[in-house]
Amino acid sequence: MSKEKIYIFDTTLRDGAQTEGVDFTVSDKIKIAKNLNDIGVDYIEGGWPGANPTDTEYFNTPQKLDKSIFTAFGMTKKLGRSADNDPTLSSILNANTKAVCIVGKAWDFHVDVALGITKEENLTNIKETAKYFIKNKKEFIFDAEHFFDGYKNNPTYALDCLKQAYDEGARWLVLCDTNGGTLPHEVGEIISKVSNSIPGKNLGIHAHNDTENAVSNSLTAILAGARQVQGTINGLGERCGNANLMSIIPTLFLKKSFSEKFEVNINEAKLKSLTDCSRMLDEILNRKSNKSLAYVGASAFSHKGGLHVSAVQKDPKTYEHIDPKLVGNHRNIIVSDQAGKSNILSRLEKYGIKIDSKDPKIFKILEEVKDREFSGYSYDGADASFELLANRLLGKVPEYLNVESYSVTVEKSDKLSTNAEVVFLIDGKKIKCIGKGNGPVNALDNAIRENFSKVEKYYNFFSDLKLLDYKVRILNTGTEAITRVLIESTDKSGISWFTIGVSPNIIEASFKALIDSLDYKLFKEKAPANIKLNEK
Repeated sequence: MSKEKIYIFDTTLRDGAQTEGVDFTVSDKIKIAKNLNDIGVDYIEGGWPGANPTDTEYFNTPQKLDKSIFTAFGMTKKLGRSADNDPTLSSILNANTKAVCIVGKAWDFHVDVALGITKEENLTNIKETAKYFIKNKKEFIFDAEHFFDGYKNNPTYALDCLKQAYDEGARWLVLCDTNGGTLPHEVGEIISKVSNSIPGKNLGIHAHNDTENAVSNSLTAILAGARQVQGTINGLGERCGNANLMSIIPTLFLKKSFSEKFEVNINEAKLKSLTDCSRMLDEILNRKSNKSLAYVGASAFSHKGGLHVSAVQKDPKTYEHIDPKLVGNHRNIIVSDQAGKSNILSRLEKYGIKIDSKDPKIFKILEEVKDREFSGYSYDGADASFELLANRLLGKVPEYLNVESYSVTVEKSDKLSTNAEVVFLIDGKKIKCIGKGNGPVNALDNAIRENFSKVEKYYNFFSDLKLLDYKVRILNTGTEAITRVLIESTDKSGISWFTIGVSPNIIEASFKALIDSLDYKLFKEKAPANIKLNEK
């Protein structure tokens, strides 16, 4: 039996750009579009030509898309103008895209209140706009705004709005849950009724997430007959966001109730790009990724409870609905105060540390982790610090950087200045490192980094070291608050690692995390140990 195709329409660059705090540059849009094209989505909605300088420049930039149809967005013509003489429509037409997506009202309440025109005038605007673009050889997509609210209020009029575009030759009639208040059972019922008048092969769904049902509504729409689904990367979008394509695409591909009936223009190899695509968007937006995202989130396949870990090690299907590798993600065994022996063994195996399952040192590591997490440590996101801790307890990490003392001073005169001094005792010699920075951590980092040449023994190991990120979290309130610091480092390998420090003193917490980062680098590269005086 042949499968029906589901068309994926991405609106990250248009509807996603309406997210609070999101402001894409032209280069951002180019990068995102390239990723979406590589994955193989059917349509990429680039924005609204002429609506703002960024979108105008973006549409004037040649697009290198070989898999996706580049699409321009706009709205129906204005009352009192012909379609041929409407400057907004001209801007969209001149964007030179193969397809156009035009939004128009489908809720009579909105026609009356928001537009302030008659219902008949709105129908004429839809009809004439569709006719204009179709005669100019554009694939015409009609976004029926507020369709579900409109249908519930006046089904005859809502359908009439669709028919104006359909009768002129529209390829797609997209039913929009613009306010995001429609529930899955309503979506299914309404689309089933609409498909009696307009074929499902011409129907699409555009869902918003205001009741946390955007993905459910999109999948329900497909089962009810719709064949195009609109959404965004990570569910980006106005208010609570749009339907998350990073959840919809793998569901269509990997869940039998969909994969046995439908196909998408994305092969298995490209499915593995979804996690990278999701995190790429967060990098562009300079925001922390949502760990809890289905399929692609960092916690989507994380296991913390000891019973869970034990079962997963026997067979991943016990607590995983798919193999994380299928979407480019990976399994993560959490080490925490709730961890059991299975967690520790799994994590040690990950780092290539061979140990007998009956070795009492396993329980030593477990107890140490629990004690440290009670005092504020968290190894969920600090793999390097955990690896160091485990290897130290197993006696596999020599001493490298013996810190005799360190200090930080902050002075304010005409301007604020921060100075740091670190004294290392290496091979019996005192090595003083002095540096300045725009803050305590930066000053300590610079003091060490700028004096690596003095530490001849380790200079070659540190010459390519970089500090990428520094995060501080206050664990409780008051003057005696505990501070947790997480530092991300990298080197020429391009691989980053995370280390952690905890203390009532933010400088001490930062220094612990910083020294852990240096020790980790030396340990992984098998640097020689620090020779103490009594060892010579």
